[in-house]
Amino acid sequence: MSPDKMIRMANQIATFFKTQPGEDAPAKVAAHISDFWEPRMRAQLHDHVATGGAGLDALVIAADARIARPRERA
Repeated sequence: MSPDKMIRMANQIATFFKTQPGEDAPAKVAAHISDFWEPRMRAQLHDHVATGGAGLDALVIAADARIARPRERA
């Protein structure tokens, strides 16, 4: 997926969860991405955050540590 599309999708999720009641928006963003993004998308997001996370909403960056890591192939 293009980096721009991945950033846009992640930021849309963050924008949605900012409007929801409750205090743990990073956990909700992480749960959504873990549940609905396929492993390659999650790996791309983790790599992007690891290199600085340019363009990502701060909420996505805060959620990164809680997003499921794709399993590595043996």
